Amino acid sequence: MSKVCPITGKRAQTGHNVSHSQRHTKRKWQPNLVKVTVVDENGRKQRMRISTTALRTMNKDARIK
Repeated sequence: MSKVCPITGKRAQTGHNVSHSQRHTKRKWQPNLVKVTVVDENGRKQRMRISTTALRTMNKDARIK
C-alpha cells in the first residue's frame, strides 16, 4: 500500500540530512498516515489511511455543522 493520503495528496518528500560538518546525505520524510473508518454521505463505512492533517480538518468540519 502506498504512503499517499487520498484526501490531501500528501506523499513522501525528499531532502538531505545535514550533519554538523555540513555533510549531506539523502533521506525521506514520510507523511503521518493513520487508519480510520470514514462514513460517506450515503452512510457507507470505508477504511482509509489518511493524513492526520486531513483527520483534523474532517473533525473540525464535523463540529461546525
